[in-house]
Amino acid sequence: MAIHLVVESYRLSRRLPDSEMYGLTSQIRRSAVSIPASIAEGHGRDHLGDYLRHLSIANGSLKKLETRIVVVEQLHLISRGETATVWRLATDTGRMLSGLVKKLKALQP
Repeated sequence: MAIHLVVESYRLSRRLPDSEMYGLTSQIRRSAVSIPASIAEGHGRDHLGDYLRHLSIANGSLKKLETRIVVVEQLHLISRGETATVWRLATDTGRMLSGLVKKLKALQP
């Protein structure tokens, strides 16, 4: 799900003006890529606490992405209709992250 969010975030960011290449375009892309990267890094760790910390980082990156999407909407650079797919994927990814964190926390001693 998080990988699909990255792909859609890249598609969306291509619609931004060239003047945003080093601003919002780059920030949207970096925060989107950070989500699955943090999940994967945490999964590769030996300790549950490390995994949970990386899932928290992934959630923070998700919130950054959502904030940047709000900004592009508020600046009228991209319409709410054009961001609908990213919003849906962000919501679904957030739910999945939350569920995974709850299940993993239940495993802690």
